[in-house]
Amino acid sequence: MQEKENILRILKETKEAIKQGDIVKIKNLSNQTNNTASRTQDPDNITVAVIVYSIGKILERDKYREYPEWNRFYKNILFFINEIINSLEENRDEKLKKNLGYIRKEINNLSGKLKKYIQDVFRKASINKASKIYEHGISMEKTAKLLGISMFELASYAGQTEISDVPLGKTLDTKKRIKLVIDIFS
Repeated sequence: MQEKENILRILKETKEAIKQGDIVKIKNLSNQTNNTASRTQDPDNITVAVIVYSIGKILERDKYREYPEWNRFYKNILFFINEIINSLEENRDEKLKKNLGYIRKEINNLSGKLKKYIQDVFRKASINKASKIYEHGISMEKTAKLLGISMFELASYAGQTEISDVPLGKTLDTKKRIKLVIDIFS
């Protein structure tokens, strides 16, 4: 994993924020993962970004806590975050990848409405994180592939958020480009 120390710090702070119920802190940590994921384009960093963002979204929905499987899900999320932290500290990449996968498998072990809701949160989190990575200048195709979503999903979301409408993405007409070159070299 690239930028291991930064991801380790983010995960440790996320674990504490989960225990304290500090959703704002988790959202801030999630935003910090965007930069790392965009710079490195490392699948493990991207997975951490999606996980942290999803956890923040899940915890802010109080109604989820009413479901009978909530306590088991909550305990297992903390357990697997701790295991991911241990994997990073021990430099055990295979164990890290397995534990990252276990969080997603934990969702599949749920049943009923809670499972459906949390799967939906993770899917939307992937699309959201993809849009943030795309916003950092990574191609749409590469971003979609890294996050396991379709280019259509990413394009639809990017169109709604006007990510592609930033001035840096617009080209100058020929006359303006020539004038710019003349200004630079005069």
